[in-house]
Amino acid sequence: MNFLQGNLPYILAGVSTGGQYALIAIGYTMVYGILRLINFAHGDVFMASGLIMIYSYTVMPLWVSIALTIILTVLLGFAVERFAYKPLRSAPRMSIMISAIGMSYLLQNFALYVTGGLLKKYPTIPWISDSVSICGAITKRVTLITPVLTLILVFALVLLIKKTKIGMAMRAVSKDFETAQLMGIKIDSVISSTFIIGSFLAAIGSILFFSNYPGVTPTVGGMPGLKAFVAAVFGGIGSIPGAVIGAFIIGICENLIKGIGWTTFSDAFTFFLLIIVLMFMPTGLFGEKQTDKV
Repeated sequence: MNFLQGNLPYILAGVSTGGQYALIAIGYTMVYGILRLINFAHGDVFMASGLIMIYSYTVMPLWVSIALTIILTVLLGFAVERFAYKPLRSAPRMSIMISAIGMSYLLQNFALYVTGGLLKKYPTIPWISDSVSICGAITKRVTLITPVLTLILVFALVLLIKKTKIGMAMRAVSKDFETAQLMGIKIDSVISSTFIIGSFLAAIGSILFFSNYPGVTPTVGGMPGLKAFVAAVFGGIGSIPGAVIGAFIIGICENLIKGIGWTTFSDAFTFFLLIIVLMFMPTGLFGEKQTDKV
């Protein structure tokens, strides 16, 4: 009980951080589930969403800025797929991976040009940025909103994948790309929809993340993006529930380590945990074991 009371602020922060990582990790795991590739530009789409919000807020009301940020982030994710991935659909996997890395650096350098490399302050969003007291622990309301909103969005996504036509097409493509194409499924539409959904969730994640950590720089998407990728691999890349559970575990462990005074090692622990899990469970916690057909 004393442990819980003493570390409650860090547990709350960990659950909140885990929810933010989860929203980013879903984008990684969905793209991998369908294309079997890692979208290295996804963390930079998350960063770009933060900058879009900052600059749009300077010329329009806050709530209009939020809606515009989500729309432009979705369009950015769609554009990344069209320009960096679609032309290389039949190219070797290594070419696609290099294109993904190139797109990541392109977004970072464009952000560097726009911002001049200076840190930009994220606008304060009323209500969700207000402080609240939970059992004596002071935290922001966004800390409580994040896990709830994350679970609602994940539940809605699972319903979309299980119950809708586009969701069934996504499942078919993830199982067998070539056969789905032969059966008349529009592969390009399915892949674009995947990037759109992932970018939408990244936009929501950026609003929640930067409400907690209001400084935005051109490279700020690197570490959250990398940790979200680790969460996706940790939970079993290709598995949405696995990515969410992995993200919450990493977020809570990371903040508890900060709570005991080992802040320097909080990032290292994330990757150490991944190594340990992959040593004993190469497909992650919920990944499907794959067998090669001869």
